[in-house]
This record gives sequence, C-alpha cells and structure tokens, in this order.
Amino acid sequence: MDKINILWTDDEIDLLKPHILFLEEKGYEVKTANSGDSALELIKQQNFDIVFLDENMPGLSGLETLNRIKNIKSDLPVVMITKSEEEHLMEDAIGSKISDYLIKPVKPNQILLSLKKILDNKRLVSEKTTSTYQQEFRNISMNLSDRLNYNEWLDVYKKLVYWELELDKSQDKSMADILVMQKTEANKLFCKYVENHYINWLNGKDAHPPLLSHTLLKNKLAPLLDKEGSVFLIVIDNLRYDQWKMIQPIINEYYRTDEEELYCSILPTATQYARNTIFAGLMPSEIEKKFPNLWLNDEEEGGKNLHEEELLATQLKRWGKDIKFSYNKITNLAAGKKLAENINNLMQNKLNVLVYNFVDMLSHARTEMEVIRELANDESAYRSVTVSWYQHSPLHDIIQQLAAKKVKLVITTDHGTIKVTEPSKVIGDKNVNTNLRYKQGKSLTYEKKDVFEVRNPADAFLPRQHVSTAFVFAKEDMFFAYPNNYNHYVTYYRNTFQHGGISLEEMLIPCITLTAK
Repeated sequence: MDKINILWTDDEIDLLKPHILFLEEKGYEVKTANSGDSALELIKQQNFDIVFLDENMPGLSGLETLNRIKNIKSDLPVVMITKSEEEHLMEDAIGSKISDYLIKPVKPNQILLSLKKILDNKRLVSEKTTSTYQQEFRNISMNLSDRLNYNEWLDVYKKLVYWELELDKSQDKSMADILVMQKTEANKLFCKYVENHYINWLNGKDAHPPLLSHTLLKNKLAPLLDKEGSVFLIVIDNLRYDQWKMIQPIINEYYRTDEEELYCSILPTATQYARNTIFAGLMPSEIEKKFPNLWLNDEEEGGKNLHEEELLATQLKRWGKDIKFSYNKITNLAAGKKLAENINNLMQNKLNVLVYNFVDMLSHARTEMEVIRELANDESAYRSVTVSWYQHSPLHDIIQQLAAKKVKLVITTDHGTIKVTEPSKVIGDKNVNTNLRYKQGKSLTYEKKDVFEVRNPADAFLPRQHVSTAFVFAKEDMFFAYPNNYNHYVTYYRNTFQHGGISLEEMLIPCITLTAK
C-alpha cells in the first residue's frame, strides 16, 4: 500500500521533530511547513492525504489557512491544533469542516489516533462490521431454525435490515452476498409461516394476531385524537422498513421517535386492497358488503382508491369521533408544493391525512423507465434514490413546518415491495388482473409450489367476483409470467420492484409515532 502523505503546518515546526520521527517510524510520509502561505504552496504542488494545521500562526492564521485549503481542495481532511480552548474558535473551525480538533500539547498517540480515525475509519469500520455480522449470522441462522412466532419474526426482520444497512457501508461485498442468501432463506420460511397462520389471524383462531391493516388506525391513530393539538397522519405509499430507516435520521432532526412498530399488511399487499382497508378499518369483503358504492373489484373499470376519504369518515364515525379532518392525496411535485404552501390552512383541523404516492410511483417507474432502472439497479441504490427524493421533496418541507408548529405526527404505509427475480408461469382468462405478485380469477392454472392459494376468498375476507374465483399470492421473489411471449416478459420484469404477494419486505411495514422536538 502507498505511504500516507501528511503535511504538518506550524510556525514552531522544529519543536515537533519528535512527533514527526514517530510518524515516520510508523510508515507515514511527513512534509512540513512553517506558515500558512508555504502550506498553501505545497498543497498546490503535490497531493496530501491529510493536513495538521496550527491555529495560532503569524501571518495567515490557522482558520484563514483552513478556508483557503478548502477552496483549493474541499475534500482534503484537516486537523486543527491549537493552544486555545475558546469555544468560538472551535465553532469556527468545525463550521469550516475540519476533520478533527486537538489541544496542545499533543501526544504522539493522539496524532496516531486521529490519523486512524480519519484515514482508516472506513476500513476499520468495515472490518468490525464484517466480523460482528459473522457472529450475528450464526445467531440469526439459529433463530430461523426454530418455530418462530410473529414477534420473533419481527425481531429477525429488524436484524436483517439493520445488517443490510450496515453492510452497505462496508468494503467487504462478500458479506453482503452472504446476507442476501440469509434473507432469501428467511423469506422462504416466512412465507411458510404466513401460509400456516394468515387465515387464522383473520378468523379469530389465533389468540395473539398481529396488528393488521384493518386494525392499524384504531390502535395507533385513535388514541392520539383524544389528546390536545392537531394530528397529521402521513401515509407514504409503498414505504419499506429499510427505506424508513434511511430517512429516519433526517426526520429525527425535527421530530423525536416515540414509537416505531412494524405492522402486517393484509393480502394482497397491493394499494387497492391494503390502503382501502386501512382507511375503512374493514377487510375488503366487508367494505364491498357495507359500502358497495365505495369499492371496485379488479375486473371493474375505474380508479380503485378514489374513496379513501369517505371510508375514513365511516371509520371515525364508528369510533364516535365527531371531528373536523382533511384528506389530501399527493401524486405529483406540483401538488406537493401547493400543499406545503397551504399548511397553515389545515391547522384548525383535529386530523389531517396526507397520502404521498411518490415511493409507489418510483417502484412502478423503475419498471417502465430506463433512467430509473439505472438509478435504482439494486436494493442499496433503491434506498439511496428514496433518500435523495425525500431530501428534495415538498414532504420534507411539510414535515419541517409541522415540527415548528409542534404537531403530533404518525407516518406509515400500506405495503412494501420486493425485487422479483424468479418467474412463475400462470394461465388465466382475459379478466385476470395484471398484478405480477397476485392473481385472482375463475380459471387459473399455476405452479402450486410457488404460491399461497386461497380457494375460498371469504376465508381471507376478499371479494368473490365469481363462484369459482380463487386468489393466489406469489411467494418469496417470484413474479407471475404468462406462457405467451414468455422470454420477453421475463426479461422485462425480472429485477424490478413489485408488490402484492408474500414476503418480509411487502408485509412487515413501519408505523411511526413522532413528537416535535
């Protein structure tokens, strides 16, 4: 490995000879300068990996030199060394993006520690992350070999996402590959678990069913409406848990997380079913029966999520909540900006509901648009694009405004999404729905090993359009493909993000309660 080049700038550089010899014995290359001007000349002439800079020098001060260094090479790490502990000097230096701050007299080991922290940080963190995950890999594998209950599945999934995000930062990509294999195995077992328990959850045959779509608002929103102040419910469509964990630090600059919970989406994990169920507080077949004018089945023409506001009103009425509320759905940038400009007009409402469709549009756009396919070509990139979108979105502006007004906030979603890789052949008549992760119809032929089948839709509280209607849900990372034009279809949809079926990513999704700081 090439030697690390250090530039040490101090007007009393001769007194630091022992420190310089110490670093050279450790394998570092050290150049010296006795003024800010000479340091700047050296930086223009050659490349350095790091600069140690005395704050109190005649001529150009340390802070002045620091600012000029950053103008020449903004990414060059600078460690400020000073005799003074005055707070304003530290604030000025930190504001100028120094990498570290040391108080004289400095010891050789302090210098060495600073070098390791700044220059070897990525490598050291990567090695530590890798070794820790190797140990955790065994623990997770042992857990997966047990018969897990629902809460244990939540713990496993949270651990997998934690390590997924940690290994994203690591330089050892081989461990990331091992994690993908472990997550694949976990999804396989989770699908079996859902097959064995899902119908029992819905039909009262499980003593401790999970929090599901139709019970979400009653459990997480209703209690907040009894307290003082306005409440905002923000439903970010198609937001996975890993995506939430990526944007959480940004939101936590303004909001404190009171409760972070994963709840379980109903099947199909598709907007038409899951989101209507959330707002109605009823399962799909119950909505169809009680409010037939507010529900459209797959075969029927028209938008399937056009009556969420009316469905929410019926749920609030059942709770006995006679409150003033608003409902806004954001499907494009202009609508988001308009809402951000009009937040003050919503503050007199007890409840304000905001449905934000961007993440859903991103996952669909990735299928349709080559540019998005390039930007979000894997799980890590998909998360990164989500963060970039959020940081520059009107939603970020809206949440900042709400924090300033001390508004209580609930952020949730209706379902997640999974990157599909394996095609599964399906045959159906012309009325079969187009979703790649679930199919419903009266003449379905499919690979039974690839699906969770519900022969009687009533068992899963799903509408029955025909006497022989059945539902099938793709498991793991499968996606349905028709035999005609099979190869083209598979090539087009493989490695895209889809929803509607059974997986950890689609079903175990976040609901967050936050209080403004």
